[in-house]
Amino acid sequence: MEPYERFTQDILVGTRGRTTGAFFDFDGTIIATHSIKDMFLERFREGEVGVLEVIDLSEMVSRYLLGAGGFEDALAASVENFAGVPAKHLADLGEKVGREHLIAEIYPEIKAMIRAHQQQGHTVAIVSSATRYQVETVAKHLGIEHILCTEVELLDGRLTGRLVGQPCFGHEKLKAVRKFARQRHISLKKSYFYSDGAEDLPVLEAVGHPTVVNPDSRLSGVAKRAGWRDIRLDSRGTLGVGDVVRSLLVYGSALPLLAAGVPMRVLGMSRRDTTNVFLSVWTTLASAIARLKLIVDGEEHLWSHRPAVFVFNHQSAVDVLITARLLREDVVAVAKQEIRDQLPMGPAFSYTDAVFIDREHIDDPGRALRPAAEALQDGRSIAIAPEGTRSRDGRLGRFKLGAFHLAREAGVPIVPIVIHNAQDALPYKAIFVRPAEVKVTVLPPIDAVGWKTADVHSQADTLRARYLEVLGQVSEPPSAVAF
Repeated sequence: MEPYERFTQDILVGTRGRTTGAFFDFDGTIIATHSIKDMFLERFREGEVGVLEVIDLSEMVSRYLLGAGGFEDALAASVENFAGVPAKHLADLGEKVGREHLIAEIYPEIKAMIRAHQQQGHTVAIVSSATRYQVETVAKHLGIEHILCTEVELLDGRLTGRLVGQPCFGHEKLKAVRKFARQRHISLKKSYFYSDGAEDLPVLEAVGHPTVVNPDSRLSGVAKRAGWRDIRLDSRGTLGVGDVVRSLLVYGSALPLLAAGVPMRVLGMSRRDTTNVFLSVWTTLASAIARLKLIVDGEEHLWSHRPAVFVFNHQSAVDVLITARLLREDVVAVAKQEIRDQLPMGPAFSYTDAVFIDREHIDDPGRALRPAAEALQDGRSIAIAPEGTRSRDGRLGRFKLGAFHLAREAGVPIVPIVIHNAQDALPYKAIFVRPAEVKVTVLPPIDAVGWKTADVHSQADTLRARYLEVLGQVSEPPSAVAF
C-alpha cells in the first residue's frame, strides 16, 4: 500500500507511456499559495521593492482574484519593474524562496499524483502563468523536467523588462500545451490536466482527463456540470482553528500522561514498565489526534531482533513521534542536548531515559554514548538518527558513525527504518502538524557481530546507499563522518 492511494489509483490503472501528458497548473494547484506573493515578500524584506511595483502587484492580484480580466496586461506591467535586474539574482532568489517557502506548501496528495504519473511513464509538465524563476526549484524537487511558463526577455544576462511573447495564461496556456504536445507526439485526449482556476478552462476542455483542485466557484460549477473529477484538499494552505488545536494537543498530551506515571510508580510499577505504558499510550493518542496514518512495510523487522540499534532518517520533527509509535516499548532515544530544555519534548525524553549528546563539545564519543551502551546491555533498544540533524528538503544527509560503533561494541543488530515523507506531516521550520499519510520501510536487521573497527565506516556507507535506493534519491559518494 502506498500513501494517498485514493488519489493515485485511477492513474496507475490507466494508459502508460510518454504519449500521455500530465499537465499541472502551479499556483493553487501544486502549491497552496501564490509564488508571486512569496517572491514579493522576500524581495520586500531585502529592500528591493519600490512603490510603483507595489501598485502593479496590487492591481495584478486584485484582477486575478476578482476574475476581472486584464491579468496579462498587469503581469506585463509588473515585469517592467525588473528591467536591468541580473537574471542570476532572480534565479538565486527563486531558489531561496522555493527551498524555504514553496516546497513546504506542496500538497502531498498532488505530489503523490505526480509520482504516479511518473511511474506510468507519462510526460509530466508544469504549465503556469508564473515565470521560470518562481517554478523551477519546486519542479526540480518534484523531478519534473518540463516547464511551460511566462518567459521574460534577457539581454546580456539581465532582464529587459519585457516578456517573450504573451503570458502563459488562458488561451495562451492552451497554445503552449498544444505546441508542446505536437513536438512530443502527445495525445491530449489521453492526457491529464490539473487546475484550480476558471482561467484554465481552455486546457481543461482540451484534455481527456480534466481534474479540478480546490476550484474557484465558477470552475466548480463547470466541473460539476461536465462531470469532471473534483478534488478538495486541506493538507496545506491557511491554518484553521482545528489545525492549531490539534497540534497543541499532539505536543501537550505528553505532559498529563507523564504526570499519570506518578501514581503508577506509587503502586509499584517499575520505571521501565511505566515508560513503556507512556510511550504506547502517547504515541497512539498523538498519532490519532494528528491524523497521522503510518503505512509500514517490513513491520516484522521491528520485533524480530531486540535489543537492537534502530536507525532512522531525519526529515522532520515528527520523526520522533513516528519512530516512537513504531517501537513503543523498551527503547531509549539518543537526542541532541538542545531538546532537554524544550517543552514538552524535553521532559518526555528525560522521563524515558534518553541519552543527550552535546554535538558542539563532544571529544569522547565512547563516553558520551556510554548510557546508550548500558541500555543495550540492560535489554533495551536504542533509537538514533545517524544524520544527527534533520534535513531541510528531505534529502538524506551524511551518516555519523556513533550508531554503528554502538552496535559493534554491544554485539546487537542495526535495524534501518526508512521514513519516506514525514515532511508531508510537518515540513521543515513548520510548527503545526498537518494530516498526512506517511510511508515507512523497515529493512531487515544487519548483524554487527564480528565487525572490526575498520569495518564501521564502510558499513555506514553501504547502509546510506541502501537508504538512498529505497528513498529513490540519486546516489552520492560515500560521506560518513566520525560522529
